[in-house]
Amino acid sequence: MPAKKNSSAAQTRRVTRVEPPALEEAVAAAQGLTDDIESQVEIASQLMGLPEDEVRPVVLKTAPRVQVRRPERFPSFERSEGPKVVVVERKRPRLAIPR
Repeated sequence: MPAKKNSSAAQTRRVTRVEPPALEEAVAAAQGLTDDIESQVEIASQLMGLPEDEVRPVVLKTAPRVQVRRPERFPSFERSEGPKVVVVERKRPRLAIPR
């Protein structure tokens, strides 16, 4: 009978590698959280562990030039027009019957 090899604890232990985000990734995450530039600078600098003065130029460079106006959450309707009605129907799939 062959002898079983014992695996050492070092071989079975899992190692998790933690890497800080790249500066562009931190800026993209900050832009997804808020529209305020100064808040983006603060969030990105905290994610990277860098001073705000080093992060600010990158945030300003990647900031959108034109602020896009977001649509109203609840549009107002005139009484004469009324809300538009949308009907969604589910069609059942056709079943193929073997002959």
